[in-house]
Amino acid sequence: MSLLALSGTNSVSGGYEIDNSIMFTTQGTHADSGSYFYDIIASSEGWAANSNAGTNARKCTVSAWVKRTALTESSHYPRIFSYRAGGVAFDVFFDPSSDQLTMYDDNTSMSLKTNRSFRDTSAFYHIVVAVDQTQSTASNRVKVYVNGVQETSWATEDYGNQNVDLSVFRTTGTSIYVGGAANDASAYFNGYISEYNFIDGQQLAPTSFGEFDEDSGIWKPKAYTGSYGTLGHYYNFTVSNDMGKDFSGNGNDSNNRGDGITNGAARQATDTPTNNFCTLNGLTPATTSAYTTEGGTTYNGSWSNPEYALMASTFGVSRGKWYWEVKNSGTNGALTGTGAMRYENPNYDNFLSNTDGGIATYYTYGTAANKIYYFNGSAQTSIAYSSFPNAGTGDIISIALDMDNGKIYFAINNTWGNSGNPATGTNPVGLPSGFITDTYTPAATVGSAGTSTAYYNFGGYTEGTISSGESDANGYGTFEYAPPSGYYALCTKNLAEYG
Repeated sequence: MSLLALSGTNSVSGGYEIDNSIMFTTQGTHADSGSYFYDIIASSEGWAANSNAGTNARKCTVSAWVKRTALTESSHYPRIFSYRAGGVAFDVFFDPSSDQLTMYDDNTSMSLKTNRSFRDTSAFYHIVVAVDQTQSTASNRVKVYVNGVQETSWATEDYGNQNVDLSVFRTTGTSIYVGGAANDASAYFNGYISEYNFIDGQQLAPTSFGEFDEDSGIWKPKAYTGSYGTLGHYYNFTVSNDMGKDFSGNGNDSNNRGDGITNGAARQATDTPTNNFCTLNGLTPATTSAYTTEGGTTYNGSWSNPEYALMASTFGVSRGKWYWEVKNSGTNGALTGTGAMRYENPNYDNFLSNTDGGIATYYTYGTAANKIYYFNGSAQTSIAYSSFPNAGTGDIISIALDMDNGKIYFAINNTWGNSGNPATGTNPVGLPSGFITDTYTPAATVGSAGTSTAYYNFGGYTEGTISSGESDANGYGTFEYAPPSGYYALCTKNLAEYG
């Protein structure tokens, strides 16, 4: 089960499937100036030589599925998209101080901001912005939908001037930015964007791109089958060496000029609206001593007495068998640990193994080698764990969590400690006895005046290099090592079956 709103997961078995998303980040490995995806509307790249040659300069619809992994980002103004031409722009972003969905168009003077905030980092939102500036009724000129429902409550409400061209169609050479903006060096989105459609010349309803599942009532994607118009484009990010390929039929490809974005597979993810993967949960730390980057897959922690940079994840489980990996980046302080924790009443100001039900291996602390630590409600206990040395730079720790039987297993570079075998249940470590029936989630920690960076891999994306590309028995996830028989990646398709 998801620790946040299940209604937002949009993962329903059967029907239209989305294979890939693209990941954006502003910190971590790509911190030089953030990451974004952009190109210029120009005839040399398949676009019309004059933007005004579009189907209709006053009508368009943008549809995208987005999953946030960082919130309230100071002056960051994280753009979902920005179309900019001749000094004016059509932008949609999350307000950096309030996480309200915000949009404006300079040329029409449109300016809208929702009353509600969007703070779910566990799921994808489907956002549709549908514009028709020819409408005489102001509120009909711009319609905004989230997960199939129209937004009608606004903190800022100006639908723009009637019969004025949108910025995207204003001049020759419009720039399209996905996950960033031309005029703001810090306007980078943190998270995943999938199934990106731009429709030229039509104001469409969300039902062109999604539908409510008849059994669960969850809003889910469906294939868009309509026309795109002259300047329309559709990015599904399925071609790893050509992430900017346009599948609309117009040939409006992007050359991926954005900083940090290449035509390689480094940004391609399998974390999508139809199979949503677990990530680290940037909302869980009690302080700013820990944060996550690279699409919620890189842990960054810094001990500051008495804070131990404890961070949980977006999914929790109370049954089933689950697998994930952690790669040692080589940037670590003392007491860098990984494991699992219960979600009931966690203590984020303490060690993972000093909070009720927490269990971990501290893989960079010499005196803790060959030991697993856990807290059973009154005291910390250590367990000898043979064949389990400290993890060196580049080493991969595998975790197999068996919630059906209250067991956990740890491996380094595919060698399971205590000669354990998760598939057969041999030589496990028992979860703290007082908390076996609780909900557990993957977790990270660092302490004792240390800092740490570690790459987590739940199967949807990881910054750590994968050489083998193994998946679970259902074909989900991309791991360095094959999950043990009977263990599965933490994604919504598996959770629906086993969780």
